[in-house]
Amino acid sequence: MSDRQPVHLTPSGPPETVLPPADPDARAALDAALAAPVDARRAAVAAIVARRPRYLDAWAALGDLGRDDVESYAAYRVGYHRGLDTLRQNGWRGSGYVRWRHDTNRGFLAALDGLRRTAGIIGETDEEERCALFLRQLDPDWPPPERA
Repeated sequence: MSDRQPVHLTPSGPPETVLPPADPDARAALDAALAAPVDARRAAVAAIVARRPRYLDAWAALGDLGRDDVESYAAYRVGYHRGLDTLRQNGWRGSGYVRWRHDTNRGFLAALDGLRRTAGIIGETDEEERCALFLRQLDPDWPPPERA
């Protein structure tokens, strides 16, 4: 278990994992890339992913900017799997809450939600259903209003 961010045990439910904050330089770089002109935005975010492949928010943003559904699906899938690795490194043991209300969890959850959505678009309905169920297991309040 990471010393940086403990898993919280609560008497009212499963343990909760809160991912540690990203490097402030990574956040600033992503903010700048997302503010780039539309025709340069995707390339700017891809450059951040190439420099910081463990930065979950950047993978989710790259999925949002995919040139087609398959490219978006691929970026979201990488973000999701990188997120599972990050969760495990921070004490998550395959069950328990990972809630949207914690900003630091949003990159992972956004990638998982993007994977859910694009899986449905490309006809992977079983994966779409698994992702939807997983989101509700991770955060019983899913979806948050801004993603509904």
